[in-house]
Amino acid sequence: MTPLSWILRRVEAARGRLFPWVPVLLAVGIGGYFQLLQEPTQMVLWGLGLMVLACLGLARWAIWRGGAQMAGGAPPILYALALLCGGVLLASARTHSVAGPVLGFRFYGAVEGRIVMIDRSQSDAVRLTLDQVRLSGVRPHKTPTRVRVSLHGTQGFMVPEPGLRVVMTAHLSAPQGPVEPGGFDFRRMAWFREIGAVGYTRVPVLAIAPVPRGEVGLAVHRLRMGISSWVQGQMRGEAGAFAAAVMTGDRSGMGQGTLAALRGSNLAHLLAISGLHMGLLTGFIFSFSRYAMALMGGLALRFSTKKIAAVLALGAGAFYYAMSGGNVATERAFIMVAVMFGAVLIDRRALTLRAVAMAAIIVLCLRPETLTEPGFQMSFSATTALVAVFGWLREWRGWRAPRWARPVLAVVVSSAVAGAATGPFGAAHFNQISHFGLIANLISVPVMGAIVMPGAVLAGVLAPFGLSGVALAVMRPAIEWILAVAHRVSTLDGAVGHVPTPPGSVLPLIAVGGLLVVLLQGRVRGAGLPVLMAGFLIWSQVVRPDLLVSQSGGLIGVMTAQGRALNKPRGEGFSATSWLENDGEGARQPAAAGRPGFHGQKGALWFELAGLKVFHLSGRGAGARVGAACEKGDMVILSATLKGAAPPGCQVIDRGHLETTGPLALFHEDGGLRIVQTARATGLRPWVQPAR
Repeated sequence: MTPLSWILRRVEAARGRLFPWVPVLLAVGIGGYFQLLQEPTQMVLWGLGLMVLACLGLARWAIWRGGAQMAGGAPPILYALALLCGGVLLASARTHSVAGPVLGFRFYGAVEGRIVMIDRSQSDAVRLTLDQVRLSGVRPHKTPTRVRVSLHGTQGFMVPEPGLRVVMTAHLSAPQGPVEPGGFDFRRMAWFREIGAVGYTRVPVLAIAPVPRGEVGLAVHRLRMGISSWVQGQMRGEAGAFAAAVMTGDRSGMGQGTLAALRGSNLAHLLAISGLHMGLLTGFIFSFSRYAMALMGGLALRFSTKKIAAVLALGAGAFYYAMSGGNVATERAFIMVAVMFGAVLIDRRALTLRAVAMAAIIVLCLRPETLTEPGFQMSFSATTALVAVFGWLREWRGWRAPRWARPVLAVVVSSAVAGAATGPFGAAHFNQISHFGLIANLISVPVMGAIVMPGAVLAGVLAPFGLSGVALAVMRPAIEWILAVAHRVSTLDGAVGHVPTPPGSVLPLIAVGGLLVVLLQGRVRGAGLPVLMAGFLIWSQVVRPDLLVSQSGGLIGVMTAQGRALNKPRGEGFSATSWLENDGEGARQPAAAGRPGFHGQKGALWFELAGLKVFHLSGRGAGARVGAACEKGDMVILSATLKGAAPPGCQVIDRGHLETTGPLALFHEDGGLRIVQTARATGLRPWVQPAR
């Protein structure tokens, strides 16, 4: 039997169970698009479009000629090819639909715009995203569609609200690219959010035009912030800030210590309004409504209380989505519960792989770029694994736990499965693993589901009667318990482990391996295990660069026996932190700068690399010292632009060179040094601005 015949037979045998493969094939096409180093030409896109039409036409012709059964596995194969090509076309269409100007220079001056989003930066500064932007001295066709500005200095002269028109004096520049080859590319994320410039202001922001009356978005925002302030007024301290965060998505009251403890104990997902919160809320509304209507004999006999409860739960989910600020993670969670309750309304099983697949298809069609984001990967990996595992357990004919122990066992199994499914993706994106996260979740998630979320719903129901304080009083001890667990677990010895960033092939291999195990039937699903093992094996053999050079040339990091040594304790902190995290370290920049590895004085440091003597020159007059450094060494890294040619026999990497190549990664190999440029690794895509 030829391999093609075997594949066709397996596909034919799986007929009726192929729908969950639809988002997988779409995702492969989308992922392939984002891996390209150049944008597909119009001719290629037209060719893919014709391929889609041809595959669909041939599949329908085969079914028409021979019937669904006699056509065999050929039509599904043709549909699969159409989906692969369709994924590329979908991602390309989305890329060009959000295209907008990107600021091509450093700007300082007056900035005017309308607030469309309010959040906080990593430094906890208030951050405004503006549209309808005007920049002093910049022509309209070169002005970015949106800009994002962090507020520093003395503020408080206006209260930020969506729709408010403001003016400020700000520093702006184009979104920055990766800090090393293969690193996170902020430019791509900003492109799809239509942000063409980012920056900061240290002067007061002033309001110049009020919010137009009658805007629904403003009314929702004011209600959201009003609920947050009211909750924090009724429940003081970190517990109140936690309650406000899970009810409205407003984290402004959370302290940095509490956030760090939640991250270190793997409980940060309890704070982010996503699938868990949406599922707990709508599940509680659905169950409570159904049981309440069951007590009304006449209603229960005349109408389908299950469908009425589904509509009520869906409405509650929509309201919760609006209250949360409508971020991408909550949008994804709402789509998933909407599909689930939609299945209930049409008398289909709600929790199936088909429902998960439908939600994934909707998300990928609306926002193909989310495929590359950790939120999409972690939420759908957890949901797919949970549905699959509990489906297998439902069909299990062996030993079953006593009825009284099943709820406890369900919590243990769900926490373990979700943690195992999301662990590789979380570790790859955030470079850390919470070793005791399973324990923290086992003793916190049940409290969240049984007390905190029902209490939040009850507080909302009782608020019009002035009795919400009762519900908040019930919530407080439960929230304090969760916070205590977070602080305790995160401070245990070895609570947090650090892992290096994997190569680009690792996560696709892990995802494909897991999907093969879940979606295939019979013994053939074992084919997914070698794929999974290959992903983890490649990850375990990752080799980090021996030398990293920032785009400015002012920061360099040399790998030593003690870890990466940095040339300075302050400055370019984002690059320094990213390098150390990608190395799988938990060290801070000052500690890394104190490691041995550099010799010489500040402004004229040198080190050994692959048998070469490398100088790093910085500070005033650095360019004038290049000749002397080349007489003593083999390579010079200069944090300024070299005027004139480099001395013969000496390689000089200056700022002008780095503006073209982007940050550099150097690897010591048998043949000498291999230099990897960020510009070549990212290619030339719409979100990548060509070097000057």
